[in-house]
Amino acid sequence: MDPTFLIMWFGFILAGYSVVGNDSIQTLGTFLSSNEERPWYVLWLFAGSILAFTLLYGWAQYSGDVSYGRLEKYPFIEDMSWPYLLPPLVLMVLTRTGIPVSTSFLILTFFKPKGLMDMTMKSLLGYVLAFALAILVWQVITRLLDKRFIENPISAKEKRVWTVLQWSSTGFLWGQWLIQDFANIYVYLPRALSATEIGISLTVLLLMLGYIFYSRGGSIQEIVKAKTNTVDIRSATLIDFLYALVLLFFKQYSNVPMSTTWVFLGLLAGREIAIRYLLSKEKAPGSLSASLKYLGMSLNVLLIVLIGVVVYLQKDVSDALILLFAGAIAIRGFVFYLEAKQQEVSLKGTFRMVGMDLGKVTFGLVISIVLVYVMQALTGI
Repeated sequence: MDPTFLIMWFGFILAGYSVVGNDSIQTLGTFLSSNEERPWYVLWLFAGSILAFTLLYGWAQYSGDVSYGRLEKYPFIEDMSWPYLLPPLVLMVLTRTGIPVSTSFLILTFFKPKGLMDMTMKSLLGYVLAFALAILVWQVITRLLDKRFIENPISAKEKRVWTVLQWSSTGFLWGQWLIQDFANIYVYLPRALSATEIGISLTVLLLMLGYIFYSRGGSIQEIVKAKTNTVDIRSATLIDFLYALVLLFFKQYSNVPMSTTWVFLGLLAGREIAIRYLLSKEKAPGSLSASLKYLGMSLNVLLIVLIGVVVYLQKDVSDALILLFAGAIAIRGFVFYLEAKQQEVSLKGTFRMVGMDLGKVTFGLVISIVLVYVMQALTGI
């Protein structure tokens, strides 16, 4: 049997397991946390049906290309050799240790090293946009909703309503995430799949997804559970819906693949800083000076303006604007730290958690670059 055929399918299986095990928790983690009392197979049937529909729809609409056009600039490797199995193997090892690395960087840059810069800038924009939205939105939500969610357990009547809302938002989010991440899995297979290939690949992915639900998310799920109140179905619904909106924007933004891991951690980071600060603020013995208060409000306005500019420009967003946006959220985070310090509130643990999460995905980027050089040494490309 042709070794390329074996490597191609083995690479797909490894990539599928690694991507589903690592990235899907970004999308389904809050869903799993807030539905722990339900049988795993009920959750699997729900998510599996959306996966099947999204995959088959892309296959039909894009002439056999299930990546929704995101692999247009990633030609299929006809003579695939064993070094191409390194990225999913490394990703699988990192996933089992609970490190949320970017599968887009780790796998796709191996196939096209020149695409690393474009992917990095789009992923950085995803992180800062999600961070800014979360830090703004949760300043409002914490005051109006999250504080009440924490202090008042959900009633049976409320839970029925929020269950419908959460499953709807999760379905919307899951579909948007799949459109982004199918490229990371199907890069190993031909760009136009036959009916047999789509049937086999769909079966493999559904079985892997079933295992993820059976194991309740594995090690990566702990990152979600560590965040404030993510097991509450009401908070989980709000997280999923905002995440889905960001991914929907990037679906229209461009066909360049991106790291959904960066988007997800940016969302959780902004939310965590805002919610921890505002919940602690009410019990703070100190007071906030007017100058620092107005500085924080001014930075909020700046973030709103930058979000508006990015949404307006879309495909014309420059790298300089992305870096300016990144600098703005870094300054806003620092001002939050100063506000907390002045009010004698400690946010060191929160910032340490955010820094560790960002460090983990940055580690994945470094590993991706190293693997590219390893591949060049092994293949002579």
